[in-house]
Amino acid sequence: MTRPPILQPGQSYTFSKYFELSFPPEDILAELNCLYKRERLLLPKSDFNIINLIENLQRILERNLKRVRLLSEEARKQAIISPILLEICDVTETQLNIEYPINISALLQGSLDYYISQGRGLLVIEAKQADLSKGFTQLAVELIALDQWINNDSNLLYGAVTTGEDWRFGLYKRQEKLIVEDFKLYRVPEELAELVSILIGIIMG
Repeated sequence: MTRPPILQPGQSYTFSKYFELSFPPEDILAELNCLYKRERLLLPKSDFNIINLIENLQRILERNLKRVRLLSEEARKQAIISPILLEICDVTETQLNIEYPINISALLQGSLDYYISQGRGLLVIEAKQADLSKGFTQLAVELIALDQWINNDSNLLYGAVTTGEDWRFGLYKRQEKLIVEDFKLYRVPEELAELVSILIGIIMG
């Protein structure tokens, strides 16, 4: 007997709708003709001198964490995520797209919380107040949509889902139609230097 589909025919699904689905990511992504696995990713890292950048960011984040209660997704975006990404974009001289809209089909539509594109370096950031597991499923669908949206010959599309304090990376191998979720979780502010090095490394591609 064939299992009923998770994604219902004739229904419309925004990216945020995938966060609400309780099915395993491999089952959801299979219906989008995509494979899924988890492993430790060897992410690009920049050799850029980031000492001054890290010191400045540490001051900003410590002030914000002291003054802002992180009770909502929006608070986390304003207090932690946006300051980090704005500093990264300033250093790499790139544009930070916020609430970037994509419309591929009824199954692939919505807005990316943050989207950075420079040359071959592409990065999607999905902000969540909690539950990085479901958040990663949403991020994966956004990467699948981005694959069809952009005109870029890079085989790898990078993304991260974050609460601001916790960051988890993933990538989409376009030719293999494979989403890979990283085992590693990066903590802010404890691992800020490593996180920043990875973000710059991805963008500078």
